[in-house]
Amino acid sequence: MTATKTFAFVLYPGLTPLDFVGPLQVLGALQEFGLGFEAVTVAADLEPLHTDVAVSVTASHTFAQVPEPFGLIVPGGGAPTFAALADERLVGYVRRAASTAELVGSVCTGSLLLGAAGLLEGRKAVTHWAAMPMLRAFGATPLPQRWVADGPVVTAAGVAAGIDMALQLVAELAGEEACRMVQSAIEYDPEPPLGPIDWLSLNREPMESWMRSQAQQGLAAHDEPRIRLLAD
Repeated sequence: MTATKTFAFVLYPGLTPLDFVGPLQVLGALQEFGLGFEAVTVAADLEPLHTDVAVSVTASHTFAQVPEPFGLIVPGGGAPTFAALADERLVGYVRRAASTAELVGSVCTGSLLLGAAGLLEGRKAVTHWAAMPMLRAFGATPLPQRWVADGPVVTAAGVAAGIDMALQLVAELAGEEACRMVQSAIEYDPEPPLGPIDWLSLNREPMESWMRSQAQQGLAAHDEPRIRLLAD
């Protein structure tokens, strides 16, 4: 009997819920459809964790309970994510789990946590557009794409891009038919009321300034990583 392959979504205080809930819904469908996978959430302990919106989340497992997942997905956020770069318990788990995982992914600024774990050196990667220059601090080459795959590491752009990344993983792991089945099951067919983002005319300065302020705030007590991230 083939063993179930586990995707572990890493949780920590202050993260952005949509960063992990979207991909979790997609990859969790592989379990619902009996395709040999399961999706769990992991954290340092099983206490409720606040997020950056008005909801708290609780992991299904501790880090110790899922030491060697098949796949690892790390969500992002604002200042708390930057603070997490200095959390060796969290970063250490990411580093150890990634050493045996077949797939390692991130959503939004979660890619910076992969960088802190030493997983982006020499790789192409993406993060939230306002944090793209920060990837260079970890030896990565930023690519402005919806998601970027480089070896076993797959990084997604900001927040909602995690759904696209997760659907791509479903297509690769279970085939295009399964991917279309999951996409239709969650009715993922975006039609934003004002149409797609006009990237050429986007006023980037306010969001980029906010992202830098989040890095300053989250790493206020940690000079070395703060200076390294904000060097540009």
